[in-house]
Amino acid sequence: MLALGSLLAGTARAQQAGDTLSVQCPPPRLLRQCVDFDATRAFDPKVGPQTFIWHLGDGTTLTGPKVSYCYKELKNYVVTLDVQNNRTKEIREAEKTYQVSLADQEVLDFTQSATRVHVGEVVTFEAPTAVLPACENLQLIWDYRDGLQGRGRKVTHSFRKPGTFYVRLSLRAYGPGTCPSSHCVSREIVVVP
Repeated sequence: MLALGSLLAGTARAQQAGDTLSVQCPPPRLLRQCVDFDATRAFDPKVGPQTFIWHLGDGTTLTGPKVSYCYKELKNYVVTLDVQNNRTKEIREAEKTYQVSLADQEVLDFTQSATRVHVGEVVTFEAPTAVLPACENLQLIWDYRDGLQGRGRKVTHSFRKPGTFYVRLSLRAYGPGTCPSSHCVSREIVVVP
């Protein structure tokens, strides 16, 4: 069992280029654009059959007691639920309202053109959706775990020796308020002779 001091020291070392002994960064935090809504608990058997009408805030309407939906844009949406009594055709508008906040989420993810390459083969790493919304002056720093680094949303790299490397993407930024100073994620790449 590691003491807290040892764990913190390992985390600090994790940001240094070429440090292959420290712990890995966590796996990517993927973009969440899909949501599920469930109104089955709102069903009242005394009323009789009902239709649940979901207005998803982007012009889309779905019906059913349970619905799933994937938004196309990272925005904040207001979802309203109308409930129709099928016997009387009466509609209770905005029976329930939900806030869906997609624009405020942190996205820590990147892609790579291959997961297994030969020594000297060029690999492309990209992070088009990586964002820390509460931060300013965002910088993307890549640590290839072989002593070299890169910067930017899209980089290329070729490894000079075989091995398994946990390529890291660090997002670093500054204030205001609760902006974290650094986040990192890693993905594995295997380099063969």
